[in-house]
Amino acid sequence: MMIVGLTGGVGSGKTTVAKMFNKIGIPIYIADLEAKKLMNSSKVIKRKLTQLFGEKAYKEGKLNKPFLANKIFNDKDLLVKMNAIVHPKVRSHFNKWIEKQDTPYVIKEAAILFENGGYKECDYIITVTASIEDRMQRVILRDNTTIEKVKAIMDNQWSDAEKVKLSHFVIDNNNLYQTENQVKNIHQQLLKLLINPKF
Repeated sequence: MMIVGLTGGVGSGKTTVAKMFNKIGIPIYIADLEAKKLMNSSKVIKRKLTQLFGEKAYKEGKLNKPFLANKIFNDKDLLVKMNAIVHPKVRSHFNKWIEKQDTPYVIKEAAILFENGGYKECDYIITVTASIEDRMQRVILRDNTTIEKVKAIMDNQWSDAEKVKLSHFVIDNNNLYQTENQVKNIHQQLLKLLINPKF
């Protein structure tokens, strides 16, 4: 089965694009969401994260997201160590999920697909882009957060230019109607690539 990676910087609209692919019948694996679920359910991950961050990593048995976010976005070394704990489990979970799918291709949506090397396991990559201003505004409204915190997240992600260089398709997500047309167009191209790969 063909694996298509879907990525983009924070606030670019990856999840919106993923939903559009899902609407036309393509199964979507949202890696960030599954990672959060595993961080709450896996005893191994819980133990390792508590060793790494201390007892405050979990609050009443649930992941203490504000505490972790503050830690990792001010310390890239901690972020790398956390990803090394979580991502192998997510990869294993994804491989089990993919076995249950029965479609020409699936989409794996991940914010740090390039940063964690996950793009190497995909046949094709779609990167979603949007202006920095739009992305900032979306995240501030969505997460009720500050410009400083959004900038800290952006600083830990590759730039759009770096991602686009390694991508097979780019979706410019500044207008929902146009975005939907781009999704339909890429879907048709992917179906053709199943028959005749050209990249």
